[in-house]
Amino acid sequence: MTDLELQEEEREALLSIYDGDSSFNQLSPTTFQYKFGVSDDPKSFLLEIKWGEHYPSEPPQINMDTFYNKHITNSLKNKIIKLVSDESQEFLGMSMTYSLFELVKERFDDLIKEQPDEEPTTVEDNIHKLSLSEPLEEQKKKQPKKEQLTKAQKRRQWDRVTDRGEKPRGWDWVDIVKHLSQTGAKEGNVSGTS
Repeated sequence: MTDLELQEEEREALLSIYDGDSSFNQLSPTTFQYKFGVSDDPKSFLLEIKWGEHYPSEPPQINMDTFYNKHITNSLKNKIIKLVSDESQEFLGMSMTYSLFELVKERFDDLIKEQPDEEPTTVEDNIHKLSLSEPLEEQKKKQPKKEQLTKAQKRRQWDRVTDRGEKPRGWDWVDIVKHLSQTGAKEGNVSGTS
């Protein structure tokens, strides 16, 4: 069998095995993801396996640099990549994506031990957050300024409203005669002719 035939066969097998599993995701015909742990838990991560053109004769690409993994420490990412890469060497020439996902499932508890329970906040993170926030003076400048009216302007505004604070009926009506004189009459609608 050629590599492409093996890939097609493995793709069908993966889709049937993981049918209904919300942790499994197929991004493209050659890219698969599996989420380990409880969603949105600091001790969960997403493993992405991408097949190359000559997979399974060559090992797949292992990716841990997804947005979901932003909270995972670099040492843990490297540890997972090394584990999966080493294991993939054992399976060259055979379908291995399911086996690699299952290997990580089996060793999940041991792998995740070094991951802290909360997102790490380092001094560098705090400095980065502070540098991203705008200086206080710039924030004050962006606040909309209230319009300052003179006493005469305020009086005129009060004269334009009724005793209930509403504008009088018809304040925004268009003067039809003025409007028609500006737009002109249509040539087909001359009065008195049919």
